[in-house]
This record gives sequence, structure tokens and C-alpha cells, in this order.
Amino acid sequence: MTTAFTTMESPLGRLLLSGVYQDGGPVALTAVTAPGQKGAIGEPADGWMLDPEALAPAVEQLTGYFAGELTSFDLPLAPIGSEFRQRIWAALDDIPYGATVSYGQLADAAGQSPRAVRAVGGAVGANPLLVIRPCHRVLGANGALTGFAAGTDNKRLLLELERGSTLF
Repeated sequence: MTTAFTTMESPLGRLLLSGVYQDGGPVALTAVTAPGQKGAIGEPADGWMLDPEALAPAVEQLTGYFAGELTSFDLPLAPIGSEFRQRIWAALDDIPYGATVSYGQLADAAGQSPRAVRAVGGAVGANPLLVIRPCHRVLGANGALTGFAAGTDNKRLLLELERGSTLF
């Protein structure tokens, strides 16, 4: 399976977007990563094909999000992860724009025991679709800005954007 990639400038720095071609359909997004993001690939891998046109819908929607004009994404997604991680990542999609939840609330929404908070936190931290799947909306039980793979300053920036601050 061939992977397409492109980059875009954002308030988080230069994002790397990658996706896989689908038979006759649009590219399905597999990852969106920020510079220095923990556990994420920072550069295109050998064999990836630069294809800005194929990823233009994702760039357009992310640009709208960062401009404060888009509150949800409508893109084909194909993140790679275990069944457990896929369940947690899918539950992220249900957190409304501008809202936050705790890791325990996310565990409950994903049908997991509240005792699974650490595993849920690991899955959230491994989310390959930064911003698209809003892991920045998950906070500690006390409301603290707990870990974010792209850094807590970027988490704060995204939450401020969703509260009405302008980034661009």
C-alpha cells in the first residue's frame, strides 16, 4: 500500500500529514504529526509519495480549523492501532468542539472500566491523528492539562482556539 504525504504550516509548526490510497476513493488519513511530537514520525518514510493534491481536503479542513471557521472534520481516516486503541480514538470523535472530558469519562464513553484510565491515557497519547481526533480535549480528573504528545503549550493553544481565541 502506497503512502501519500504532504506538509502544512500551522500554529503548532509544520505538520506532516500522511495517508493511504484507497481503491477509487480519496486518500484515507493515517497520521497528522507536529514537530517534536513524542512517538511520532517526523519525516516522510522511504517510499512515501509527495502528493499535496491527494491530501488537499485534509489541509483545507485543518486550515479552516486553525482559522476558527471549522469545528469538526469530515475526512476518511485509517489510523493504525490495536482494537483497544481504535475504540479509544473513535471515542475522541464524540467530544464536542470546545468541550473537555477527563480520562475516566473517556474510558466510560469507550465502554471501558474507569480502572482502565492508564491504558486509556496510553491510547490517547498514541493518537496518530493530532487535532483531527481531538486528544487535546482530554484532561486530568482535576482539570489539569496533563500530557499531550505535541506538548502542553500546544494543548493549551488548541483549547484556547476552541474557546474563541484567534490563531491566524
